[in-house]
Amino acid sequence: MIAPRLGWRLPHVFAHRCGGALAPENTLAGLRIAARLGLRAVEFDVMLSADASPWLLHDETLARTTNGSGRVCETSDAELSVLDAGIRQHPAFAGEPLPTLASAALVCRQLGLLANVEIKPAAGFDALTGEVVARAVRALWAGAALPLLSSFSETALAAARAAVPELPLGMLHERPPADWRERLRQLAAVTLHCRADCLDDELLGEARAHGIPVLCYTVNDPALASALHRRGVAAVFSDRIDCVAEG
Repeated sequence: MIAPRLGWRLPHVFAHRCGGALAPENTLAGLRIAARLGLRAVEFDVMLSADASPWLLHDETLARTTNGSGRVCETSDAELSVLDAGIRQHPAFAGEPLPTLASAALVCRQLGLLANVEIKPAAGFDALTGEVVARAVRALWAGAALPLLSSFSETALAAARAAVPELPLGMLHERPPADWRERLRQLAAVTLHCRADCLDDELLGEARAHGIPVLCYTVNDPALASALHRRGVAAVFSDRIDCVAEG
């Protein structure tokens, strides 16, 4: 088996859902804003359509972030392609398209942005989503540094690992369970992600002792971000990329 590794240095800050609070979430507009502000890396969510194509979406339904309705996994590519993913944020973003993973990958590569791709399976689609996203990532980032793939779904991560053994994986939890290190080992994951307010010094010390980077979400206070970095947190995910700066 190919030993997975992260082929780039973790930044102090990832732009959460592409551009944080400054743009409609999970959009190309967010990626461009993050790049203009000097961010090195972005995080975004990927879910499958009814056609099993990967699109940038966080929710299983469309209503909160687009002018559409219904479940993402029951909506075709043709229907998703005409949705407005910007109007819910502000009229200035009206007409912003819902991005495919392919379009996001192209913009990231053009702008030199590193990426954490979060696999967001709809209920019952964990393994399929993990496999499809992993294969797409390998193809879309061919010849470049592979993104970090993360998920709350260990089934999705296991499917991604089986499909593309060399991909670097990150295991996501709100609060990591007591056996988190064994789960990480089984997945051959390279990073541990958790909520900032669920991180304790014992876990951080254990991770440090075993050379496992810890990444925390969602950190919008510059003072908290600095404190977490001083404690040994490798990176934070932030909506406030205008004030939580890369160190």
